[in-house]
Amino acid sequence: MPRHRNLIISVCLAALAACGGQNESAFEDEPDAAVVLHRGNGGEPDTLDPHRNEESSGAEILRDLFEGLTTETVDARIVPGSAESWVSSDDGLVYTFSLRPEARWSNGDPLLADDFVAGLRRTVDPNTASTYAQILYPIENAQAVVTGRLPPTALGVRALDARTLEIRLAAPTPYILGLLAHSSTYPIHRASLAEHGSRFPRPGNLISNGAYRLTEWVVQSHIKLERNDYYWNNEQVQIDTVYYHATEDVDAELRRYRAGELDFTFRFPVSQYQWILENLPGELHTEPYISTYFYGFDTTEPPFDDPRLRQALSMVVDRQRIARDVVGAGQLPAFGLVPPGVANYQGVSYTWTTLDTQARLAEARRLYAAAGYSPANPLSVEIRYNTSENHQRIAIAVASMWKEHLGVDARLINQEWKVMLQTRQDTSAWQVMRYGWIGDYNDAFTFLEIFQSTHGQNFTGFADSRYDELLAAAARQPDLERRTELMRLAEQRVLDAYPIVPVYFYTNKHLVKPYVRGFRANIMDHNYSRHFRIERNSQ
Repeated sequence: MPRHRNLIISVCLAALAACGGQNESAFEDEPDAAVVLHRGNGGEPDTLDPHRNEESSGAEILRDLFEGLTTETVDARIVPGSAESWVSSDDGLVYTFSLRPEARWSNGDPLLADDFVAGLRRTVDPNTASTYAQILYPIENAQAVVTGRLPPTALGVRALDARTLEIRLAAPTPYILGLLAHSSTYPIHRASLAEHGSRFPRPGNLISNGAYRLTEWVVQSHIKLERNDYYWNNEQVQIDTVYYHATEDVDAELRRYRAGELDFTFRFPVSQYQWILENLPGELHTEPYISTYFYGFDTTEPPFDDPRLRQALSMVVDRQRIARDVVGAGQLPAFGLVPPGVANYQGVSYTWTTLDTQARLAEARRLYAAAGYSPANPLSVEIRYNTSENHQRIAIAVASMWKEHLGVDARLINQEWKVMLQTRQDTSAWQVMRYGWIGDYNDAFTFLEIFQSTHGQNFTGFADSRYDELLAAAARQPDLERRTELMRLAEQRVLDAYPIVPVYFYTNKHLVKPYVRGFRANIMDHNYSRHFRIERNSQ
């Protein structure tokens, strides 16, 4: 039976802050005693399958539904999750995790080491088609499994007993504990997967082990979660019900927030940043964020198989003006791939950043002409971005810079997020596409690995054997200084090939109602609902 659930909890975890009351903003069919949180969540998630999700909107929900061996505090520090403790071998190659004896699935079944084994094997199994499979390459035999040379059972994970899990690594991995909080490492409820197959992540089917369980999904409206009474730390969870609202239209999201329909925004229109600073200063929370906004080229087909053209287009983008005037909310112009603030790393940048403006534009025009284009023969190109006022403003700015300095004719095409993800899979269907990468763990490798030639997230088609060699060497390198140098060499190599145009480094920006307590902006922008409390009487 589930443990007794207190409606008001007097003792909070140190990582949380303050206690709370009830959200009355919308969806008034909730029981009177229920504590409800309404969150904006960007685009509609494509799936809530933890081993196949590739979107930030889905990842935020999955962090509420599931829990890995490790988890995060409100300020994104790694702490024990479903594992209460672990030990590592002296050489850093073997980790042994002890699961919490009280850990349960949302239907009351005990959480077992074999559930983690099954989840990890499922991610690397080629039949799962996970675009995140390569994130598990640090685990012994993962690469051979992903590439079909070994069966999933060869992955270096095993259950030593019902509550003890062993993970064997191919090389010492500094970020392994952070990686084990990622959704690709979540356990799977084997019985429900066997019963429901690909339909297992749906309401009524999904059995999860996190603080919440899935009870409703209304497409293009909301996803509803309710407390998991079997969660091992349920007594420290105050919010009973969480609604994740599809809010791809950032203007509409701000209106809903101001009307009291949302307690927490996913994003807001950057054009309203100054108004928000002046009118909602106590509700605006910003923080540097390890995420990079960029445009990707299809490097596999003309015209962008020519690196001279890619470089010319990159050189004429005025990142400072975009960061200052177009987005204007503290973002930093990006002349590299890895953002500042990543642990134990200082990124590199383009070699031409030391040129003055006129010299830079002159070199861009020379490269543009060398690629076969001129005012009499201008490049005609399509720029795709997912539907958003913010993305549209940036696309307009980039297109106007290309036009002004090179004479490029650019046509803007917006698509819904899920449609754009599907378009991305077919390189013949697009030329330039807006994208962004959010660090999955606090290490530079999470940005660099997506440009490995066979990586599932490498949609640009960039392939360079030396780059792959550098990353493979970094993955094997136990010396942190040498590892960093190898990654810096790799970053410089991908920058010099121009498969992308980095535009800016993000800040995370949320509007949070004053009665939502416990929120703290963090560099990962991971915001677990179980960390929040609602205290309306404290306003």
